[in-house]
Amino acid sequence: MSQAAEAADVLWFLPTHGDGRYLGSQTGARHVTLSYLSQIAQAADDLGYFGMLLPTGKSCEDSWVVASAMIPLTKRVRFLVAVRPGLSEPSMTARMAATFDRLSGGRLLVNVVTGGDPSELAGDGVFLDHTARYEATDEYLTVWRRMLAGETVQFEGKHLSSKGGKLLYPPVQAPYPPLYFGGSSDVGQRVAADHVDVYLTWGEPPAAVAEKIEQVRRLAAERGRTLSFGIRLHVIVRETEQEAWDEASRLISHVSDEDVAKAQKAFSGFDSVGQTRMAKLHGGSRENLVVSPNLWAGVGLVRGGAGTALVGSAQQVADRMKEYMALGIDRFILSGYPHLEECYRFAELVFPLLPLKATTGIDRGVARNAGPFGEVIANVSAPSHRAAAS
Repeated sequence: MSQAAEAADVLWFLPTHGDGRYLGSQTGARHVTLSYLSQIAQAADDLGYFGMLLPTGKSCEDSWVVASAMIPLTKRVRFLVAVRPGLSEPSMTARMAATFDRLSGGRLLVNVVTGGDPSELAGDGVFLDHTARYEATDEYLTVWRRMLAGETVQFEGKHLSSKGGKLLYPPVQAPYPPLYFGGSSDVGQRVAADHVDVYLTWGEPPAAVAEKIEQVRRLAAERGRTLSFGIRLHVIVRETEQEAWDEASRLISHVSDEDVAKAQKAFSGFDSVGQTRMAKLHGGSRENLVVSPNLWAGVGLVRGGAGTALVGSAQQVADRMKEYMALGIDRFILSGYPHLEECYRFAELVFPLLPLKATTGIDRGVARNAGPFGEVIANVSAPSHRAAAS
């Protein structure tokens, strides 16, 4: 039975693996510098986004280092940073998480990433198969949660052990920073039900998302737990629907058939159920990229992970988001190319149309009363707050 979300938090994305105006081309690309990432983080902070996701993997700058650099440059935005079972010990990441949470004033969110690319995992020294990786993740989170909650941990598992593990200095958020996690396989969903606070899905059509939510909600209820739910999507929003679809076409206009074939071949080697579900939406073809109303799979032709975008006018995008909220989604983790401009565009066009939690958005009325908000007209009067006619 669906439990609709009455309001939502919106998070943005810090593109530590690269950014630009086009996929598949260096035309319009941007260097990932501290200055550029700072601009995006500060924009998200000023605009009232709840948080920011930092990606993880060999193609990215290290998420913990980058997020730490953003702490003194921002005031309220939270950072969704990855822990990687198998790449580090739970005791070490428990200390990292507690330190980050204290230094940021309680602004850490933790993204648990088990991994789905056997080739990359082997390069990192992880040789477990799909099921064993989730077994290790289960043990990892058992130790991690107990340690951050203040326990002295005695644990002996198949993959991990701890003899008297203890965290001396606790995090700000009790019992620990919220855990986010995405896993589409049966074993992944069981790990979510056992441990995490927010279950994440990539942007599949609403019917598929509803099925996953109901499965995870049932598993959590069997364990006496209640989870929140989030979705990871790209967004292409413009003042008119036609402008948005034109922008979607432009985004992949430099992507060649060879690029698509190369990317799809690489993705076929993943053992991630979620990645398989993403790939099936488009089948590696440009011909049928609209997989649900205003849901476009073009990004997934060459990008792993999140491969779909909400495309349309501000009202259309808001309506589609409300459809996901009706299923129980109350966290939206969004991105758009390029990420600085689209961070502003989405907040300006769509925030006013959504029922947002108090933790997302800013009081525009205060901004208007406090000083300039929009350019003054003829140097004598403030601009109207009315929206432009559609």
